[in-house]
Amino acid sequence: MLKLTKKADYGLMALKYLAERPDTVALSAKDIADAYGIPAQLLAKVLQQLTKAGLLKSHAGMNGGYALSKPARSISAYEVILAIDGPFFITSCTKGAKGCELTPSCTIKEPLARVNDTIAGVLKSISIQDLAEHEHPPGHALEPKLVSLTIS
Repeated sequence: MLKLTKKADYGLMALKYLAERPDTVALSAKDIADAYGIPAQLLAKVLQQLTKAGLLKSHAGMNGGYALSKPARSISAYEVILAIDGPFFITSCTKGAKGCELTPSCTIKEPLARVNDTIAGVLKSISIQDLAEHEHPPGHALEPKLVSLTIS
């Protein structure tokens, strides 16, 4: 099963929260954590990673906290996941030049690489602004978005 890590979930949630408040100078990790009921210490570490990656800027001081470093429209979900979890791979055989012992007879490496590229492309096409603009009341499921995937 393909699944984002909790840290990646928290990073996306935090950037969405900041994008929904463009007039706020900075918000603390605690403010964001309290809004979603998530662990503040873990979120603080995630926000530090996002700052190090250049997606957030941090403000020191009594009213300090975090803010988006660029417009929410120009930050993709892929960038957030990459900053937190590193490169995105659906299978270990697509991780670069190292091949496994089955490489000479493998018939799925290339199709899986195309699946990986397609998923990465979808994540690159979703901006933090897109996430912020799609608010759903509690108890209402997101409408499924059909993604076409053709492997030949």
